[in-house]
Amino acid sequence: MKTPIFQNQFTDQLVADSISNNYVRLVPAAHFSYVSPKIPSQPQLIHYSEEVAELLGLSADYLLSSDFVALFSGQKTGTNSRPFAMNYAGHQFGNWAGQLGDGRAINLGELNQWSVQLKGAGPTPYSRRGDGFAVLRSSIREHLCSEAMFHLGVPTTRSLALFLSGDDVVRDMLYNGNPALEKGAIVCRVAPSFIRFGHFELFASQGDLEHLQQLADYTITHYFPNITSSGKQKYIDFLQQVVDSSLALVLHWQRVGFVHGVMNTDNMSVHGITIDYGPYGWLEDYHTDWTPNTTDRENRRYRFGNQPDIMLWNLYQLANSLYPLIEATEPLEAVLNSFATQYESQYLKMMRGKLGLQITKAEDQKLIYSLLDNLEQSETDMTIFFRLLATISVTITAEEALDRLTFAFYQLSEIKGLTKTRWIIWLEQYLARLQEESTTDALRKQQMNQVNPKYVLRNYMAQLAIDEANQGNYDLINELYQVLKRPYEEQPEFEKWFAKRPDWARTKVGCSMLSCSS
Repeated sequence: MKTPIFQNQFTDQLVADSISNNYVRLVPAAHFSYVSPKIPSQPQLIHYSEEVAELLGLSADYLLSSDFVALFSGQKTGTNSRPFAMNYAGHQFGNWAGQLGDGRAINLGELNQWSVQLKGAGPTPYSRRGDGFAVLRSSIREHLCSEAMFHLGVPTTRSLALFLSGDDVVRDMLYNGNPALEKGAIVCRVAPSFIRFGHFELFASQGDLEHLQQLADYTITHYFPNITSSGKQKYIDFLQQVVDSSLALVLHWQRVGFVHGVMNTDNMSVHGITIDYGPYGWLEDYHTDWTPNTTDRENRRYRFGNQPDIMLWNLYQLANSLYPLIEATEPLEAVLNSFATQYESQYLKMMRGKLGLQITKAEDQKLIYSLLDNLEQSETDMTIFFRLLATISVTITAEEALDRLTFAFYQLSEIKGLTKTRWIIWLEQYLARLQEESTTDALRKQQMNQVNPKYVLRNYMAQLAIDEANQGNYDLINELYQVLKRPYEEQPEFEKWFAKRPDWARTKVGCSMLSCSS
């Protein structure tokens, strides 16, 4: 058993807050503030990921030690660790919010070149009106979802471990004037770095060119080593790589039906990874207007169908922040335009994969959008529909094909009349299109099953695990963790999780929409 030794690349090479006291304030001309976690009274390990531990160089026996619990819950400071909170700004729901920063996240340093961060570890100078803590329900959701997304093939932060803090936290979950005590928890999460669009926005908004350039040079040097250009060109190349990885990320979200819920610029990573799992959700029935965030209920800015446009909007804010280093709009516009020009073709390519189409044909666009329109017209489970679509053989009729899809419909009685006719017409077109492919039914099913998951972390599943955990039973957390490690496999022993959202979950708190309260 070997105690880890942290590196301090970020703090060694960037600028610290000149004030060492931990109180809420504006922090000018600094990339971070040194701050220690609030020592939890009785930390308890609930669950951990051996995969993530291996990334960090942590041995299996060390994970079972009291030292692991103490160090990665914030109860004690690790060897060579100098904990800190990062300083950044951002746009929230489209409005400039000014300085934000790590309000309840404290970074421990780097292990094996991975940044390690505790979420819910106590107040920092950036906590604003918050207390810096996190509750069990949101921590379970982040821990499970981080690992579920990774195994879906979606770029993401990872979660090393989930702890109870032993301390209660007051939260008004629905923001309706009914605060209550909840169990406090801490998630230890891991990423290449936690640098966000908002880091650059902060210094650009302050006209602080020196610290902006320091941050950009640090980020490029350590995380974008393939950028070999110099001068202004390297910042243009940096933006291009962030645009490309962000485009790939949002395509993955659309592929699996994931809705982030809070696509503020301070929640956007320069690495093109999913970060900050708050009120996220997966589409149950396919509706492009759906958002899981109660705060976004009226305007639905972050609804499923709007995620690509919001990603581009956020990239514009990043480009504006880099402008002082480039002082020319044309190359920035060219980079941003590449997102818009590439998205449609990449989206159609992704959808062809979901439909099992290998050959590219111009008429595929109409076939794809006709399908999406049908999915909107009837309450159809997205995950189940695409999984079942792989079972269709080119030799069957449209009526037979529709029978194979019935499990995906929430209200089978509604699939009649014009609605049924529309489905039959589409299935006839789809079967005809499959006839133009040379792939066998078996190979097409295999290929489709590699991009259409059978198991995703539906909100009701997470809520069941939360309800059990609140009673001190963590078995369901582990069961879901095991299921979600193999989301594309059949796993007959877990077939019960291949199911539509139950009726009781339509309106249950935590299953339909969620607040940012955590």
